[in-house]
Amino acid sequence: MKALLCAMTALAIGISSGAALAQTDMKPPVAKKVPKVLKIHGYEITDNYAWMRDRNQKKDPEIIKYLEAENAYTDAHMNKHQPLVDTLYKEMMGRIKQDDTSVPYKLGDYWYFTKTEEGKQYPTYLRSKTQDGKDAEVLLDQNEMAKGYEYFAIRGFEVSDDGNLLAFSTDTTGYRQYTLQVKDLRTGELLPVKIERATSTEWSPDGKYLFYGQEDAETKRSDKIFRHELGSGKPDVLIYEEKDVLFTVGIGRSADKKMFFMVSGAATMNEVRYLSADDPTGEWKVITPRREGHEYSATFDKGEFFIYTNKDAENFKVVKAPLNDPSEKNWQDFIPHNPAIKIDGINFFKDFAVVSELENGLEYIRVMDQKTRRASARIKTPESVYTMGLSFNPEYDTDIIRYGYSSMVTPASTFEYDMKTRNSKLLKQQEIPSGHDKSKYETKRVWATARDGVKVPVSILMKKGTKLDGKAPMLLYAYGSYGYSTMPSFSTARLSLVDRGMIYAIAHIRGGSELGEKWRQDGRMFKKKNTFNDFVDSAKWLIANKYTNNDRLVIQGGSAGGLLMGAVSNQLPETFKAAIVQVPFVDIMNTMLDDTLPLTTGEWIEWGNPNEKEAWDYMFSYSPYDQIKAQPYPNMLIEVSLNDSQVPYWEGAKYAAKIREYKTNDSVTLLKTNMGAGHGGSSGRYDRLKEIAFDYAYALTQVGITK
Repeated sequence: MKALLCAMTALAIGISSGAALAQTDMKPPVAKKVPKVLKIHGYEITDNYAWMRDRNQKKDPEIIKYLEAENAYTDAHMNKHQPLVDTLYKEMMGRIKQDDTSVPYKLGDYWYFTKTEEGKQYPTYLRSKTQDGKDAEVLLDQNEMAKGYEYFAIRGFEVSDDGNLLAFSTDTTGYRQYTLQVKDLRTGELLPVKIERATSTEWSPDGKYLFYGQEDAETKRSDKIFRHELGSGKPDVLIYEEKDVLFTVGIGRSADKKMFFMVSGAATMNEVRYLSADDPTGEWKVITPRREGHEYSATFDKGEFFIYTNKDAENFKVVKAPLNDPSEKNWQDFIPHNPAIKIDGINFFKDFAVVSELENGLEYIRVMDQKTRRASARIKTPESVYTMGLSFNPEYDTDIIRYGYSSMVTPASTFEYDMKTRNSKLLKQQEIPSGHDKSKYETKRVWATARDGVKVPVSILMKKGTKLDGKAPMLLYAYGSYGYSTMPSFSTARLSLVDRGMIYAIAHIRGGSELGEKWRQDGRMFKKKNTFNDFVDSAKWLIANKYTNNDRLVIQGGSAGGLLMGAVSNQLPETFKAAIVQVPFVDIMNTMLDDTLPLTTGEWIEWGNPNEKEAWDYMFSYSPYDQIKAQPYPNMLIEVSLNDSQVPYWEGAKYAAKIREYKTNDSVTLLKTNMGAGHGGSSGRYDRLKEIAFDYAYALTQVGITK
């Protein structure tokens, strides 16, 4: 009876008899077709695979069976390469110091840090009265907390000002829906506070109140801010509800702890409210009302507001405003606009301001001495291609800050910088137990020419002495959306590729912010195709300049980078040997038409609202799922997660089925579903490393490297 039921289920989902024998004859599952017609703006669009969307909380047995069949096919196809996967995993494990501690940071009377132990998936959170951690107390043991769960994540680690209470949030599915709890660190007891769908959190100075954001259960839009009074038994007070579906809202506090800020944010505009931290039940006021195109944020220091704004400043500037009236009429330049330098943010300390800058695709940290008023200075950087940024520095009254630094050849390093003496000291560099000789590798930045003449930076990592004769294999990665800059950082796992002769490259395409705000704006909305063109043209440039060739080029991108992979595979598929397409945003028309899905409404001013014909026409013209046509396609490894709240699993599943239907060559399309994780993959460090080993084994075998 059980065998008959399985056979009937396989038949129901449209798996051919050959596919049922996937482990022996390597036939892929064949998805059934159930035509669904969408009529919009005069178009009739037929979607044969809309049935893959599970409208029953991902429990539809038909869909689960189909995804499991796809996993079986992927496993069967990759089984012969399992020795390589195992070898890569072993190598990657050898480069990780399994027993390790983070660099402690000071907050109040304690030093806080995390510890990892060999054989354990997760860190333990600790604190100590001394920097050496000898008298450390355990605050949270994530390994114990995760027992019984396939997935377990912690975020929102917030300690009250007196150090007595800890607010933290946990997710046990990967859906990024967090439950907020409070622990009394004096007794070790959990308080009777359990708040579902919590987002941002912030304490009042006296620890009496805990402010928190909460997201809508269906759309996951963070739309409400509440005030909880600990121990009172009173209902939580809703202090703000964001009604505009384009916006989300969050809460925080200035570095000097004197001012609360509540920020309503959309893709192209913000609105900030403020309240004195001494009056947590008081009336919130708006700094300046929202308007299209005005992005700003605010902080507070020494009795004045400091506002980070793009008003008349494409690459942003910082202005200051008085406490009694911080409206725009009173704004005065604190850091004037410089068209050549994008200000990424500003942090205040007792006597110093620290500015994060981006110039010509490189990150800088500038320190301003507000007490002596001597000239500001950038922290020196020893390499020409690198990434750096401020670490977590919660102490306000300090002359010492921490920053992180790495490059594609230099392991992650934490430095201490004395803002008075302007000297840096290395506190900790990522230790690689199996050894790392950076002199064996070379990193550089080249500039590819896009079809409109724009120069696109490409960061490259390769083994020193690699011949540029067009024969080297390459893995080319990119993202290019939301203004997110993909910087050239260090990766221990990546060395397994490079040691085997593969060049690793990052194309810093438009849509990110690597070259400033214009770089972002020129890769979004009705200029989004620049993102895809930049990637294709960068690949063609790398081929023309003998870094690789078409048959040796594997490409990779995830989420919005998965959209990129789909778009470029439609545009010029012969350029690529294979593509690793991860949690891909490829079914963009159906997703962006559905305002009940997480993220959709807020994305309308990032991609366009397809309910409007002009936006529909432009988006549809590059939509990866809709633009699949009869042509050869590269080999593809498409990876999705069942509990993904950012990009639902069905986008990648539908995409894989349609690629198989239309491709005219003998390329292989694999679909791999993580059945117990979300958008970021597995939560455990060992599980995550196994996923990377699998992906890199796929990339290597695509170019003929099997050992």
